[in-house]
Amino acid sequence: MKEPRIYGSRWDKARLTFLRANPLCVMCHRQGRAVPATVVDHIKPHKLKEALNGGNPQEIAKAQKLFWDKANWQPLCKQHHDSTKQRIEKRGHVIGCDENGMPLDPSSHWLNL
Repeated sequence: MKEPRIYGSRWDKARLTFLRANPLCVMCHRQGRAVPATVVDHIKPHKLKEALNGGNPQEIAKAQKLFWDKANWQPLCKQHHDSTKQRIEKRGHVIGCDENGMPLDPSSHWLNL
């Protein structure tokens, strides 16, 4: 079975437009650093490839909506996308602190003391 292609020319164009409007990595910015973003990350994973492979029209529609929802996009540098973001998705919480030593995870118990 052929692997479904989800990142095509439409995505390339949307990605470039988004990065022009949002040129800095949001995770680096939270750490007090200005680093160019090169990746448009989906904040909440869209799982479009899995939906297409499953063939359920409702799941496909839901995943496509999440995929194209610009409110679900954030600009990241490649390092944060490939390491920090992957760990966050596996662990279920944000890792690290800002320049003041405050946790980046808004649900951290340290912020509720």
